[in-house]
Amino acid sequence: MKEEFKAFVIDRDESTKEQSQGWKTVSTDDLMDGDVTVRVRHTTMNYKDALAITGKSPVVRRFPMVPGIDLAGEVVASESDRFQPGQNIILNGWGVGETHWGGYAEYARLKSDWLLHQPEGLSGADCMAVGTAGYTAALCVLRLQDLGVKPEDGKVLVTGASGGVGSFAISFLAQLGYTVAASTGRMEEEPYLKTLGASEIVDRGTLSGKGRPLDKETFAAAVDSVGSQTLANVLSKIAYGGTVAACGLAQGVDLPSTVMPFILRGVTLAGVDSVMAPLETREPAWSMISKTLDRDALAQITQSAALEDIEDLASQLLEGKIRGRLLIDVD
Repeated sequence: MKEEFKAFVIDRDESTKEQSQGWKTVSTDDLMDGDVTVRVRHTTMNYKDALAITGKSPVVRRFPMVPGIDLAGEVVASESDRFQPGQNIILNGWGVGETHWGGYAEYARLKSDWLLHQPEGLSGADCMAVGTAGYTAALCVLRLQDLGVKPEDGKVLVTGASGGVGSFAISFLAQLGYTVAASTGRMEEEPYLKTLGASEIVDRGTLSGKGRPLDKETFAAAVDSVGSQTLANVLSKIAYGGTVAACGLAQGVDLPSTVMPFILRGVTLAGVDSVMAPLETREPAWSMISKTLDRDALAQITQSAALEDIEDLASQLLEGKIRGRLLIDVD
């Protein structure tokens, strides 16, 4: 099978280290190694994709590169026993869009170990509206549950609430019976966040500046996608025996905290990785999503976008101008 198609390709001049990008016509013969070839139907844009496209951070580690860390599509050729032509698959992470060509193209060739069958009850468009953001939120919620956090324990704080991970975390937690406090720097988003299930809105400014090593026990647990000083302040406000599921670094990679929340209150800081999580971790997360997903909330969280607009969308996303999730129809 040889097909010519359009792909968004990022390249770099090795002498000047300057990045360039744009639409190119490539062929299925140009695709990278893998045992499953997929006709991409839907993709999305994550924070990492926006960084790659704008070159704001060295996300891309191999050139030329087709970005897009999420994709959903139809198998057109397979050397794997797990997948047959005509089946629908989804993919999140595994270095796709960083070291292996990703979803901003009409075709992708991928390793079967990276792929999941499209979850029952969800369309490809649904899965990409959820994307890595919703999948990561699901991993965080499962992590809290695995560590014993129950709805009756008290409020769960979600930071970065207006973003993709935060929006889905609020919705999933609310659907599971938790009382959710949502932290955002955009207080005008209060109606949106309460529609998702938040019962309380916390001004991001109260968490983003330097705080006390140990503060009032305010929350039973938290989902944090911000990191840095915000995460330090969140830890200081967690009640005895509580847990924080940490999955992001929107504010920074540092953690200016102390050991006091850990040794005086027995707080657990639980790291959550979505990129390299094994199949046995991914499948329960997507199963929870298919059972818990609030369709009305999904509609609130998602906006549709055109693939040809990804450069403008990347800049808008990094500037905090995009709420929730972007669903991109590759067809």
